[in-house]
Formats: sequence, C-alpha cells, structure tokens
Amino acid sequence: MSKDIIANTITSIRNADIDRKGIVRIGSNNITENIIKILLREGFIENVRKHQEGDKIFFILTLRHRRNRKGPYRTSLNLKRISRPGLRIYSNYQKMPKILGGMGIVILSTSRGIMTDREARREKIGGEILCYIW
Repeated sequence: MSKDIIANTITSIRNADIDRKGIVRIGSNNITENIIKILLREGFIENVRKHQEGDKIFFILTLRHRRNRKGPYRTSLNLKRISRPGLRIYSNYQKMPKILGGMGIVILSTSRGIMTDREARREKIGGEILCYIW
C-alpha cells in the first residue's frame, strides 16, 4: 500500500465501479473527505455515510450505476490522478484544462482548500491539479 492517499481513494472508487460494486469503504482523512464531498455534490456518487469500527473511521460510498444492464458494461465514472508525489502539476485559473469541453471536472488543491475547476475560475485562483473526473 502506497502513501499516496488520493491515488488510493481514486483507485478504490474506480475498481468498485468496474466490478459493479454498489458500496466502497474508504479510510477517513481531511483530503479524502473533501474529495468525496465534491464527488457527492457533482453527482458522481449517490450517498456517503461515516462508519466507525473501534478507533478507526471510514466513509462508505454508494456508487451511481447505469440502470440498463443489457449489453456490455461501460464505466460511468472515470477518474485519473494527475499530480503525484514525484511530479506535482500546477495551473493558474486561465490555463486550467477543461475535461470533455466542461462536462467533466478537475479537482484542485488551492490556497482556499480543495475545489473544482469551475469554483477556482470563479474565484480566479490556481493550484495543484489533483485529478480529472468524467
């Protein structure tokens, strides 16, 4: 298990979506909590609840899946980690990429907290690009 919390979170969600699992259990910390709030607010996941076992706290996510089960399964949630511990990627608000022409979102870590690309453009601040979601 690596020390990259964001990559572990993204990989857990992506693998659960590919396997058509409805529920994912993710360890709790501040960065994960902010990313999950953004995913919930943008409609990529259906529900989030906190669960405590002993002294450890977990988030239990309910993923959103296609209702039509005929034909081959296509993932409805695509996540890609951009900035990583060995290579940090930064962008200002003017040169921030648009995913699928604005259909996807970019999650940024800014001086005002973790936010989406739309919020960062509105506030005219840049930051470290954490991941793309579409």
